Amino acid sequence: MPQFTIPSTLLPADGRFGCGPSKVRAEQLDYLATGGAQLLGTSHRQAQVKDLVGRVRSGLAQLFRLPDGYEVVLGNGGSTAFWDAASFGLIERRAENLSFGEFGSKFAQAAGAPWLKAPKVITAEGGSRSEVEILDGIDVYAWPQNETSTGVQAPVTRVAADALTVIDATSAAGGIDFEANQADVYYFAPQKNFASDGGLWFALLSPAAIERVEALHADADRYIPEFLSIKNALDNSRLNQTLNTPAISTLLLMESQTEWINANGGLTWADARTKESSSVLYEWATASKYATPFVINPDHRSQVVVTIDFDDSIDAAAIARTLRENGIVDTEPYRKLGRNQLRVATFVAIEPDDVRALVASIEYVVDHL
Repeated sequence: MPQFTIPSTLLPADGRFGCGPSKVRAEQLDYLATGGAQLLGTSHRQAQVKDLVGRVRSGLAQLFRLPDGYEVVLGNGGSTAFWDAASFGLIERRAENLSFGEFGSKFAQAAGAPWLKAPKVITAEGGSRSEVEILDGIDVYAWPQNETSTGVQAPVTRVAADALTVIDATSAAGGIDFEANQADVYYFAPQKNFASDGGLWFALLSPAAIERVEALHADADRYIPEFLSIKNALDNSRLNQTLNTPAISTLLLMESQTEWINANGGLTWADARTKESSSVLYEWATASKYATPFVINPDHRSQVVVTIDFDDSIDAAAIARTLRENGIVDTEPYRKLGRNQLRVATFVAIEPDDVRALVASIEYVVDHL
């Protein structure tokens, strides 16, 4: 039984606000049941599954307004697999990595592979972001568009240098508008705004990125494991397949979500929706007597992952625990930050009115704890 019950009139219609695997819409689950009945347990080399992969690739090309010459590529694994794949087949000699949270730091670690020159890593304190420094000898500039761990957002702007601009978009893709021609590689896993499952990574590759991938693959001195070969992923994607069996459920959920976003107005609509939801939280926290946005600079605040600090007199862990007991789940802070805060996803599947109800529920809990 809950310690106390939040009135049903205050509760959101859907209490899922997690920043890991995200809220999945009921319509996606219905599509998974119907589409999956035909595809789950069938060969991924046959037309039905390849058609599904093709539809997902086409839907993403539409959503991201893909420039001429860019290609949608997918591969087995998630973002972690892509970081290692980049160290083998995307970074030629040395990368510069911006590290202002968990995802940026992990890519920087992968870029420190022994066959590469040690990366230039530019860090920033939690709740802020670092900026690019153009240096000689750098052939990849990489940073997260959105840091899921801290709620910090960074612009997607091409670096004016003879190098590739590589963007980790795992928690941003599908929820934050940008121009695809500002990046050479825009990669993501689909568990956030695409409300899908794990098992795959996706990337938008520019002609320059494709040229780099093919050149490194052809280099006899460069060892690239088959599973971590971006060239293999590129070749298979052109055939609407993956090297190994793809996660069919992931593809079905993603197809449904991509179609939903495109039908409602595409990336422009999704961007406006996540801005509305996140603004509800930021405006409330700014006006609150006991809460404040963790990210001080408004220009650095994420519109898809909101982190709110609480005064020491308020136990944020108790708030999260009480919310969970009442069906409002996954508002706990990122474990490694160790702050007295809540972290709330405002991904595109989350209704802005549910965010408003979340605020009302938090206020009720604080008043009654």
